[in-house]
Amino acid sequence: MLQLQGVKGRLHALDGVFLNENRYDHRCCGLPQNACRGTTALNPRFAPNARNLTLWERSMLDQSELLNVLSQNDRQVLFDQLTEVHFTTGDLLYEPDQNVDFCYFPLGASIASYFVLTDDGSIVETLMVGREGALGGIVSAGIAPSFARANVMNGGAFYRIPLDRLERIKRSSPAVDALFTRYADCMMAQVFQSIACSAIHTIEQRAAKWLIAATERIGRNDIAMTQEQLAAMMGIGRSYASRVVQRFKLDGIVRTRRGGIEVTDAHALSRRACTCNARVKRHFERVLEGVYPAV
Repeated sequence: MLQLQGVKGRLHALDGVFLNENRYDHRCCGLPQNACRGTTALNPRFAPNARNLTLWERSMLDQSELLNVLSQNDRQVLFDQLTEVHFTTGDLLYEPDQNVDFCYFPLGASIASYFVLTDDGSIVETLMVGREGALGGIVSAGIAPSFARANVMNGGAFYRIPLDRLERIKRSSPAVDALFTRYADCMMAQVFQSIACSAIHTIEQRAAKWLIAATERIGRNDIAMTQEQLAAMMGIGRSYASRVVQRFKLDGIVRTRRGGIEVTDAHALSRRACTCNARVKRHFERVLEGVYPAV
């Protein structure tokens, strides 16, 4: 029977087992913009030797915290099948009812989110995924239609793997299979907490929570996000979001610029936020220690 021991930065199998555009050039893959799957194109002006690096070596530069908990042997099995791709903010990964044929792992400051489309045509964010996680084929075993839309919220590098190859690896590696099972549990915890948060917490608490979650994943305090986008993701009117952001500004917690929000006092912002992020983080630490990003 497989046993897993959670250790900071590793999972041991005991029985056999917001934008970093300066570093990348985006080259069109030939598909329409809303169907783009990204391309690998490192800019040699900023990473002159990057083309000679293996995915293993690249992982030390652009972290996937989820993959880094695997042992070296199990991680290499995955890396042999991974491709590094680059997306810009706003790129579409999946549409509802579209077959999910790839699993994506955000790297470094890259972020993607799942959105649910409502009857009136608006969209509401349900789950944010950064370097602590993955998108596509997590709960289902193999290719299945997507229920939600998935968009890139902070552009950058991702790893991707075809789902049929991922399923073969999971069948042959108990440690990889256990990793995805445990991450699926963490993902469901985020969804459950998001539902509760939307039902009982104020707009100010939810906005503060979202900004904290974004800065944790990006690793810096400057978020490429307009107030209109923040309102749309939270499923609220722009005027509500603007009033909240203005209160944060007056209290010296954030600054705004064209197309962005900068958190200037993260501790004060945390005090305004609900405890949902902390609850999710505690669950991550119990199930996948060392994976949830820390500021």
